[in-house]
Amino acid sequence: MVTLARETSGVRELVDRHLDDFLDREMERLDFLGEADLGVLRRYLVDFVTGSGKRLRPSFVYWGHRAAGGSEDDLDAVLSAGCAVELLHACALILDDVMDEAGTRRGRITAHAGLAGLHRELGWSGPSWRFGESAATLLGMMAFTWADAALLRCPLRLGAALEVLTQLRVELIGGQYLDLVSTARGSASREQVTLISTYKSGKYTVERPLHLGHAIAGGDPALRRVLSAYALPLGEAFQLRDDVLGVFGDPAVTGKPAGADLLQGKQTYLTAVARERAGAYGMAPPGSGTLDAETPGEGPLGMGGGEAGLAAARELIVSTGALDAVERRIADLVAVATGALDGAGIPADAAAALVELAGLATGRSA
Repeated sequence: MVTLARETSGVRELVDRHLDDFLDREMERLDFLGEADLGVLRRYLVDFVTGSGKRLRPSFVYWGHRAAGGSEDDLDAVLSAGCAVELLHACALILDDVMDEAGTRRGRITAHAGLAGLHRELGWSGPSWRFGESAATLLGMMAFTWADAALLRCPLRLGAALEVLTQLRVELIGGQYLDLVSTARGSASREQVTLISTYKSGKYTVERPLHLGHAIAGGDPALRRVLSAYALPLGEAFQLRDDVLGVFGDPAVTGKPAGADLLQGKQTYLTAVARERAGAYGMAPPGSGTLDAETPGEGPLGMGGGEAGLAAARELIVSTGALDAVERRIADLVAVATGALDGAGIPADAAAALVELAGLATGRSA
């Protein structure tokens, strides 16, 4: 039995070791693939899962369990559940990259792009891009399946844990669908983008992982409501920070190109505020498209395409005060989230860890 770690920094190390052990066992089931194909699976899935990431979601599982007064004897079950959530996260990222046609993720080539390159390098038949997307989709499905296998190693209150994990997956997939639809439509209100970010990101990052840990502990239903009161504003703040980093972040830190969401026409709270303010101030530049929600125009925020349009869109976001407004909202949401823990009867170490995680999830270099 692993000794229970009290510090949030120790949780990642515990999860990493558990993931390594779990994936080694799961790869043994696939020895029929042969060494070459196993090597591809290791490179584009196993290494992706184990090589990077902050392990935020497993940390929320862990501290949700501690907040609910869970026993130290449950640790192996908690870590298995944390691995399940991390594997679902890997699945979501791989498939999101396919849908977004992204070239990099976490500072490395995306699975579908790398697999397309392998297809070209080996001179195989058929379109390389289709092979890459198809193979990456299968890797995402493998990660999705491994999530169930990980949870099965957590027999403690398995029914309750599976119910939470199922709800997490339903919300994640539904939120992703809403995101695709809003991008295709080319416009979304603040309310709509908040709904999308809640289900696409916020709930599966914070609330449901906390609920998963709570379920394994057999926690009090009243405490689950407290965890939601903390998680929902924090989940929104997490997505807002991700939106800001997606426009202004350093690719060396974020691991993906800055401005990609703008160029793809992603609808976010940040762009919704910028559209509203630009329209109110009459700031849409002549001949570059409009910022009207009915006629979004070409390129990011209707500013035209390419790097020039991206630079103009960034300038518009800053000059309208949209960036400052979003930064204030992030700070307000974090304050609401951490305030929900006050007087809630949560063990002191768990409450302190949740406050620390709030800062980690929403920091300017998150």
